[in-house]
Amino acid sequence: MVYLDADIQVYENIDHLLDATDGYFYAVMDCFCEKTWSHSPQYSVGYCQQCPDKVTWPTEMGSPPSLYFNAGMFVFEPSRLTFDSLIENLRITVPTLFAEQDFLNKYFNHIYKPIPLIYNLVLAMLWRHPENVKLDEVKVVHYCAAGSKPWRYTGKEENMDREDIKILVAKWWDIYTDESLDYKSSDPEPEGETFSRSSIMATMPEPAIAYIPAPSAA
Repeated sequence: MVYLDADIQVYENIDHLLDATDGYFYAVMDCFCEKTWSHSPQYSVGYCQQCPDKVTWPTEMGSPPSLYFNAGMFVFEPSRLTFDSLIENLRITVPTLFAEQDFLNKYFNHIYKPIPLIYNLVLAMLWRHPENVKLDEVKVVHYCAAGSKPWRYTGKEENMDREDIKILVAKWWDIYTDESLDYKSSDPEPEGETFSRSSIMATMPEPAIAYIPAPSAA
Protein backbone atom coordinates (compact mmCIF):
# COMPACT_ATOMS: atom_id res chain seq x y z
CA MET A 1 0.00 0.00 0.00
CA VAL A 2 1.15 3.56 -0.69
CA TYR A 3 0.53 6.28 1.88
CA LEU A 4 0.41 9.92 0.76
CA ASP A 5 0.09 13.13 2.78
CA ALA A 6 -2.75 15.47 1.80
CA ASP A 7 -0.26 18.06 0.51
CA ILE A 8 1.16 15.63 -2.04
CA GLN A 9 0.23 15.40 -5.70
CA VAL A 10 0.98 12.41 -7.91
CA TYR A 11 1.68 13.38 -11.51
CA GLU A 12 2.65 10.04 -13.02
CA ASN A 13 1.67 6.44 -12.42
CA ILE A 14 3.50 4.86 -9.48
CA ASP A 15 1.60 1.56 -9.35
CA HIS A 16 4.85 -0.33 -9.86
CA LEU A 17 5.81 0.53 -6.29
CA LEU A 18 3.18 -1.97 -5.18
CA ASP A 19 5.38 -4.70 -6.68
CA ALA A 20 8.32 -3.86 -4.42
CA THR A 21 9.83 -6.75 -2.50
CA ASP A 22 7.83 -7.62 0.59
CA GLY A 23 9.25 -7.20 4.06
CA TYR A 24 10.56 -3.66 3.72
CA PHE A 25 9.40 -0.11 4.37
CA TYR A 26 10.09 2.15 1.39
CA ALA A 27 10.34 5.95 1.47
CA VAL A 28 12.46 8.86 0.23
CA MET A 29 15.30 10.16 2.39
CA ASP A 30 14.67 13.55 3.96
CA CYS A 31 16.87 16.66 3.84
CA PHE A 32 18.34 18.14 7.03
CA CYS A 33 19.27 21.56 5.64
CA GLU A 34 16.17 23.62 6.43
CA LYS A 35 15.83 25.61 9.67
CA THR A 36 13.12 23.24 10.84
CA TRP A 37 16.02 20.89 11.58
CA SER A 38 17.93 23.46 13.65
CA HIS A 39 17.34 21.40 16.80
CA SER A 40 19.23 18.43 15.38
CA PRO A 41 22.93 17.48 15.54
CA GLN A 42 22.84 17.01 11.75
CA TYR A 43 21.94 20.66 11.21
CA SER A 44 24.42 21.89 13.80
CA VAL A 45 27.37 20.39 11.91
CA GLY A 46 25.97 21.00 8.41
CA TYR A 47 25.57 17.31 7.65
CA CYS A 48 22.89 16.09 5.26
CA GLN A 49 22.27 12.57 4.05
CA GLN A 50 21.39 13.99 0.63
CA CYS A 51 25.06 14.93 0.17
CA PRO A 52 26.98 12.98 2.84
CA ASP A 53 30.36 13.69 1.25
CA LYS A 54 29.96 17.47 1.25
CA VAL A 55 30.18 17.71 5.04
CA THR A 56 31.21 14.42 6.57
CA TRP A 57 29.95 13.27 9.93
CA PRO A 58 32.52 14.16 12.65
CA THR A 59 34.26 11.08 14.02
CA GLU A 60 34.14 12.53 17.53
CA MET A 61 30.34 12.34 17.36
CA GLY A 62 30.38 8.60 16.83
CA SER A 63 28.64 6.72 14.05
CA PRO A 64 26.63 8.73 11.50
CA PRO A 65 22.89 8.84 12.20
CA SER A 66 20.69 6.20 10.63
CA LEU A 67 19.05 6.97 7.32
CA TYR A 68 15.95 9.06 7.94
CA PHE A 69 12.95 9.21 5.63
CA ASN A 70 10.29 11.81 4.98
CA ALA A 71 7.00 10.26 6.06
CA GLY A 72 4.84 12.19 3.61
CA MET A 73 4.93 9.23 1.26
CA PHE A 74 5.83 5.63 1.94
CA VAL A 75 5.19 2.10 0.73
CA PHE A 76 4.29 -0.48 3.35
CA GLU A 77 2.57 -3.79 3.97
CA PRO A 78 -0.69 -3.50 5.93
CA SER A 79 -0.54 -5.81 8.93
CA ARG A 80 -2.75 -6.09 11.99
CA LEU A 81 0.21 -7.34 14.02
CA THR A 82 2.29 -4.34 12.98
CA PHE A 83 -0.60 -2.00 13.74
CA ASP A 84 -1.05 -3.42 17.23
CA SER A 85 2.69 -3.14 17.84
CA LEU A 86 2.73 0.47 16.62
CA ILE A 87 -0.09 1.41 18.98
CA GLU A 88 1.61 -0.33 21.89
CA ASN A 89 4.89 1.47 21.20
CA LEU A 90 3.15 4.79 20.63
CA ARG A 91 1.68 4.71 24.12
CA ILE A 92 5.15 4.65 25.67
CA THR A 93 6.92 6.94 23.20
CA VAL A 94 7.80 10.46 24.28
CA PRO A 95 6.55 13.03 21.72
CA THR A 96 9.25 14.63 19.56
CA LEU A 97 9.40 17.60 17.23
CA PHE A 98 8.60 15.70 14.05
CA ALA A 99 5.87 13.68 15.73
CA GLU A 100 4.76 10.64 13.72
CA GLN A 101 7.67 11.00 11.30
CA ASP A 102 10.21 10.50 14.08
CA PHE A 103 8.15 7.66 15.49
CA LEU A 104 7.86 5.83 12.16
CA ASN A 105 11.57 6.28 11.47
CA LYS A 106 12.44 4.75 14.80
CA TYR A 107 9.99 1.88 14.46
CA PHE A 108 10.80 0.90 10.86
CA ASN A 109 14.52 1.68 11.00
CA HIS A 110 15.55 -1.96 10.65
CA ILE A 111 13.57 -2.56 7.44
CA TYR A 112 13.76 0.87 5.80
CA LYS A 113 14.93 1.01 2.19
CA PRO A 114 15.35 4.37 0.43
CA ILE A 115 13.70 4.98 -2.93
CA PRO A 116 14.54 7.77 -5.44
CA LEU A 117 13.36 11.29 -4.66
CA ILE A 118 11.20 11.27 -7.79
CA TYR A 119 8.61 9.56 -5.57
CA ASN A 120 8.50 12.35 -3.00
CA LEU A 121 10.09 15.62 -4.05
CA VAL A 122 10.31 17.70 -0.90
CA LEU A 123 10.44 21.20 -2.37
CA ALA A 124 13.43 22.31 -0.32
CA MET A 125 15.49 19.96 -2.47
CA LEU A 126 15.12 22.48 -5.31
CA TRP A 127 17.32 25.03 -3.55
CA ARG A 128 19.23 22.84 -1.11
CA HIS A 129 20.31 20.06 -3.46
CA PRO A 130 19.45 21.06 -7.04
CA GLU A 131 22.15 18.72 -8.31
CA ASN A 132 20.04 15.79 -7.10
CA VAL A 133 16.82 16.91 -8.77
CA LYS A 134 15.71 16.14 -12.32
CA LEU A 135 12.39 17.93 -12.30
CA ASP A 136 11.16 16.44 -15.56
CA GLU A 137 11.46 12.95 -14.04
CA VAL A 138 9.63 13.69 -10.79
CA LYS A 139 6.44 11.68 -10.35
CA VAL A 140 5.32 12.86 -6.90
CA VAL A 141 5.60 16.38 -5.47
CA HIS A 142 5.33 17.18 -1.77
CA TYR A 143 4.17 20.76 -1.17
CA CYS A 144 5.49 20.86 2.39
CA ALA A 145 7.79 23.89 2.32
CA ALA A 146 6.51 26.97 4.13
CA GLY A 147 4.32 28.96 1.75
CA SER A 148 4.12 26.26 -0.92
CA LYS A 149 0.59 24.97 -0.31
CA PRO A 150 -1.09 25.74 -3.66
CA TRP A 151 -4.47 26.55 -2.13
CA ARG A 152 -2.95 29.41 -0.10
CA TYR A 153 0.09 30.25 -2.19
CA THR A 154 1.08 33.93 -2.37
CA GLY A 155 4.69 33.71 -3.54
CA LYS A 156 5.79 36.02 -0.73
CA GLU A 157 7.51 33.51 1.55
CA GLU A 158 11.19 32.68 1.23
CA ASN A 159 12.02 30.78 -1.99
CA MET A 160 8.41 30.88 -3.13
CA ASP A 161 9.12 33.36 -5.93
CA ARG A 162 11.25 30.80 -7.77
CA GLU A 163 10.11 29.89 -11.27
CA ASP A 164 10.20 26.16 -10.57
CA ILE A 165 7.94 26.66 -7.56
CA LYS A 166 5.50 28.73 -9.61
CA ILE A 167 5.44 26.00 -12.25
CA LEU A 168 4.73 23.29 -9.68
CA VAL A 169 1.98 25.32 -8.02
CA ALA A 170 0.36 25.94 -11.41
CA LYS A 171 0.66 22.23 -12.16
CA TRP A 172 -1.25 21.41 -8.96
CA TRP A 173 -4.03 23.80 -9.95
CA ASP A 174 -4.22 22.24 -13.41
CA ILE A 175 -5.05 18.93 -11.75
CA TYR A 176 -7.45 20.46 -9.25
CA THR A 177 -9.49 22.32 -11.85
CA ASP A 178 -9.59 19.49 -14.40
CA GLU A 179 -13.20 18.32 -14.18
CA SER A 180 -12.41 15.23 -16.24
CA LEU A 181 -10.53 13.92 -13.21
CA ASP A 182 -13.48 14.33 -10.84
CA TYR A 183 -14.87 11.12 -9.39
CA LYS A 184 -18.12 10.09 -11.04
CA SER A 185 -20.01 7.09 -9.77
CA SER A 186 -20.84 4.72 -12.62
CA ASP A 187 -23.70 3.10 -10.74
CA PRO A 188 -26.56 4.91 -8.98
CA GLU A 189 -26.60 4.46 -5.22
CA PRO A 190 -29.44 2.28 -3.94
CA GLU A 191 -32.30 4.22 -2.42
CA GLY A 192 -31.90 4.66 1.30
CA GLU A 193 -28.16 3.96 1.23
CA THR A 194 -26.80 7.41 0.58
CA PHE A 195 -24.34 8.81 3.07
CA SER A 196 -22.98 12.25 3.69
CA ARG A 197 -19.79 13.21 5.47
CA SER A 198 -21.79 14.96 8.18
CA SER A 199 -23.99 11.93 8.85
CA ILE A 200 -20.98 9.64 9.09
CA MET A 201 -19.04 12.00 11.35
CA ALA A 202 -22.06 12.39 13.61
CA THR A 203 -21.88 8.70 14.49
CA MET A 204 -18.23 8.87 15.49
CA PRO A 205 -17.19 9.73 19.05
CA GLU A 206 -14.97 12.75 19.54
CA PRO A 207 -11.41 11.44 20.07
CA ALA A 208 -9.27 12.64 22.94
CA ILE A 209 -6.32 14.23 21.18
CA ALA A 210 -3.38 16.17 22.57
CA TYR A 211 -2.00 18.40 19.83
CA ILE A 212 1.73 19.07 19.62
CA PRO A 213 2.93 21.75 17.16
CA ALA A 214 5.21 20.46 14.40
CA PRO A 215 7.17 22.23 11.65
CA SER A 216 5.42 22.70 8.31
CA ALA A 217 8.12 20.74 6.49
CA ALA A 218 7.76 17.59 8.57
